[in-house]
Amino acid sequence: MLDSKGFDLWADGYDRTVGISDEEDTYPFAGYREVLNGIYRIIMRKPGAAVLDIGFGTGALTAKLYEHGYSVYGQDFSRRMIELASEKMPGARLYRGDFTEGLAAPLKERRYDFIVATYSLHHLNDEQKVPFLRELRDCLEDGGLILIGDVAFGTREELERCRRSAGEEWDGEEFYFVADELRRAFPDLAFQRVSFCAGILTLG
Repeated sequence: MLDSKGFDLWADGYDRTVGISDEEDTYPFAGYREVLNGIYRIIMRKPGAAVLDIGFGTGALTAKLYEHGYSVYGQDFSRRMIELASEKMPGARLYRGDFTEGLAAPLKERRYDFIVATYSLHHLNDEQKVPFLRELRDCLEDGGLILIGDVAFGTREELERCRRSAGEEWDGEEFYFVADELRRAFPDLAFQRVSFCAGILTLG
């Protein structure tokens, strides 16, 4: 698993690295653009909304929303990622913090129409995901949504099939979403499959 220093070093080439995997339809980023576009379209239905992005990276998604006048908040643990995202979104409220330890204190002080996490929460193990998602849900406005785009599967069987196909490329230090299993804690969770290794999870 990459630590914050690893992400600092990877930051400048991150978008290019992701793009290559997406274009070649390979694990782990097959469907990446479609995942981000799907979340973008949902948020665009509510102009001017407040959006919190967890692990925003270089701001690939939220920079587009920022351009359309959305109020953007975010948390990431890479100083370099924050610098790159801040260049795109100078008025966004971006905080440094490790979300494995919860939300940064200033972000807990308000409520959000949308909380998004794209390709970030797989750094939480399955036991960490549930309490963190509950913490995020407590920060939603009435009618708000948590939108998670990530390496994700409907069932454990689908995950295992992908793991076997990926072979040595499989990252055993990441913990991918399995919608059927997460519904034990969140029965209203919705899952939209986007590619063989990616999807969008929605929680209100």
